[in-house]
Amino acid sequence: MLFAIDVGNSHTVAGVFHNKDLVAHWRLKSDRDRTADELAIRYHGLFQMAGISSEQINGFILSSVVPSLETVWIGYAEKYYAEQLCCRPIAVSHLTDTGITVRTKHPSEVGADRIVNSVAAWEMFKDNLIVVDFGTAITFDCVNHLGEYLGGTIHPGIGISLDALAGRTAKLPRVSIDCPPKRIIGTTTVSAIHSGMLYGFAGLVDRMVELLSHELAPEKNHVNIVATGGMAGLIQPYTRTIDVINPRLTLEGLQLIYARNCSG
Repeated sequence: MLFAIDVGNSHTVAGVFHNKDLVAHWRLKSDRDRTADELAIRYHGLFQMAGISSEQINGFILSSVVPSLETVWIGYAEKYYAEQLCCRPIAVSHLTDTGITVRTKHPSEVGADRIVNSVAAWEMFKDNLIVVDFGTAITFDCVNHLGEYLGGTIHPGIGISLDALAGRTAKLPRVSIDCPPKRIIGTTTVSAIHSGMLYGFAGLVDRMVELLSHELAPEKNHVNIVATGGMAGLIQPYTRTIDVINPRLTLEGLQLIYARNCSG
């Protein structure tokens, strides 16, 4: 079984694959003070709840945008799985054989999660595509029809935008936006924030997709758009450009990269 982990700034998404099937997955807060032994306690307990034995893990792959946690996770893998892994633990970077080529000016600056998402989306479409990831930041990643990662854009995420509103203003509260507004014109402070966030970020998505698509493939009438991340399902109903939502996109990309690099 393959243990695949994506460490983000806010959350860590982990999953276990049996062959190509995702048999269990979890989403937990990223704790920068976590040790390798604490990871073992937490995840071995989750394995047990899912009917998985840690002794069944024979593959390990990680993508991380938190360098300190990448070190801890690799240490955990080497301590608890060393004798049973088919290959050394893989930490994805721009140097990893992923099947796509990173064509940015400084490839080392590209987050591992952005590369992994692009790999999974390329496997889906094998054509011009844009990945929209609703994480701590909202990222747009562009891959052309040759399977080349060209770069993209980065924007403040929904959560940190809500935090900024509440933290930097005297009267605006920190609110949940999972209840759709009945109308665009907000008649209360809370409904105005709901409308501004949902329709505003949907407008951001549609405008960026329009601009990026024109630059990525000006001769095409349509570029494939896939969204992922915790807020994707919340924003998608208010957009007109997202074709597919895949909340497991990063885990699927990790599985593809592992299979490419370790055939054991």
